[in-house]
Amino acid sequence: MEKSCRRAIELGLPLIAFTEHADWVRGPDAVFDVEHYFDSIERCRAAYPGLRILSGVELGEPHRYPEAARILLSAPFDRVLGSVHCVEWKGRTVDASEPGFLIPADVSDIFHIYLREVLALVESDQPFQVLAHLDYPKRYWPTGAAYAEAPFEEEIRAVLRAAALRGVALEVNTTRGRDPVRFLCPGQTVLDWWREEGGRAISFGSDAHSPEHLAAGFDLARELATAAGFKPPDDPLAFWVR
Repeated sequence: MEKSCRRAIELGLPLIAFTEHADWVRGPDAVFDVEHYFDSIERCRAAYPGLRILSGVELGEPHRYPEAARILLSAPFDRVLGSVHCVEWKGRTVDASEPGFLIPADVSDIFHIYLREVLALVESDQPFQVLAHLDYPKRYWPTGAAYAEAPFEEEIRAVLRAAALRGVALEVNTTRGRDPVRFLCPGQTVLDWWREEGGRAISFGSDAHSPEHLAAGFDLARELATAAGFKPPDDPLAFWVR
């Protein structure tokens, strides 16, 4: 975390947010140690007083684990993200990132199921401020199966409408600056739909699992957000809005 703070200062970033994962599907022991997490946040704030450091959590499938999510959110997180990584497929719960899971023959059916799960999250009463990586399976789309939003437009727009109604921000996840065709989640088409469906705010996340990837891909993300009609706020803590 301290290395990431130093990297943020090198890049001239006004703030950094550490949104740790809470993925109960992996079992209770997979959820991070909240007390030690906040100790680390405060240590970084003391060491880097010129950098705004936000606490945060990314809740994985919290609508399936409402009581665990409620307990976790008793902690004072500055940012709360809601996300879906897993689907129910042939009797088991599978993360879309599992190697070999997404194959050309199944990927369309799985993505339809995934989007229904995202809609269930958005329509639930789980509290979160940002909907993270809406089209997460796109990252792992199999070679030999062309990816396009059009076959999934109805489901994606349904998610976007529901997200707009509850007033959350849509995350543009740059996946550590990797190939934007596969790893920008979502891309220009969905950002345009977000505007059309009444979405008001966008958040940027580089999903940097190491300091060298911090804010990677943000230049492109800002270009797409601008093209979709969103503008940066005066307050660096605020979301881009239109």
